[in-house]
Amino acid sequence: MIAMVLREVGGILSRECRPTPEPGPGEVRVRVEACAVCRTDLHLIDGELPQATYPIVPGHEVVGIVEALGSEVRELRLGSRVGVPWLGHTCGHCSYCETGRENLCDAPGFTGCTRDGGFATHILAEAAFIIPLAANLDPVATAPLLCAGLIGWRTLRMAGEAGTIGLYGFGAAAHIVAQVCRWQGRRVFAVTRSGERATQAFARSVGAEWAGGTDEPLPEPLDAALIFAPDGSLIPTALKAVRKGGRVVCGGIHMSDIPTFPYELLWGERAVLSVANLTREDARGFFEFVPHAGVVSHTRTYPLMRADEAIADHRSGAFRGAAVLVPEPLT
Repeated sequence: MIAMVLREVGGILSRECRPTPEPGPGEVRVRVEACAVCRTDLHLIDGELPQATYPIVPGHEVVGIVEALGSEVRELRLGSRVGVPWLGHTCGHCSYCETGRENLCDAPGFTGCTRDGGFATHILAEAAFIIPLAANLDPVATAPLLCAGLIGWRTLRMAGEAGTIGLYGFGAAAHIVAQVCRWQGRRVFAVTRSGERATQAFARSVGAEWAGGTDEPLPEPLDAALIFAPDGSLIPTALKAVRKGGRVVCGGIHMSDIPTFPYELLWGERAVLSVANLTREDARGFFEFVPHAGVVSHTRTYPLMRADEAIADHRSGAFRGAAVLVPEPLT
């Protein structure tokens, strides 16, 4: 197998040829068809995830084919298409796991962070955390749904019954959430950095009623604001934009420090919430919902060997939607 390995914080990915791994008890080996690049991968490279281990193969938005089964695996079949998401392991016995909140597990494992991920031709994963996918799904279009889609879905659900939603930071997650909101009959306002006219046009094309910069006034107060950009200064900005009783939900795993702000912005029963990881129930609900909502992920593909280029383009905002790595056939 071929793997793109991050050896240290701030490093570039190096190509490694490794023996094809054999799955242990409860594991499966998946032949990777596609793996999307997530902003979390940038945080991993930049050393902003304290739980990360190095060296590591990044990538946690994986679509592939089950190629080998370890002992004790009964639910999956050889040749079936599956997804491998961020949450790769939980302890199963802490107070969070026992109360249906496995996303908050005290001893979790994360794909592409604490265990090798999908920037490779093959990946090992615990069978219990794999998501069965329909055989007719397009691997490239589906890959971003494994994190941008799932985290976006959980973030939207935490917004409650909000009818008017602001999306701050319009990348992979927001462009999926906007389509879900449109299907649900919610109104979407997209907020980008000032002057990002191309991104604003893209937001309108996938369902945003209005799109503008952080320096422009919103057409009306929001019921909820969903923040996908890792910029802590957006929290006071969003609090100013939501009406009394509104929610500000932070959907990223890392955010810069939040500046001080007057209590007046929070007063009026406004709430600031964070999304931490995801659950398997999130995945089941989302993938049952997606076919009905007609969600289309916008992608740019890169060969696996050009993973560093995909990461650089993601960092610079060189495309709309999501970058997806596709392994070349081994020769």
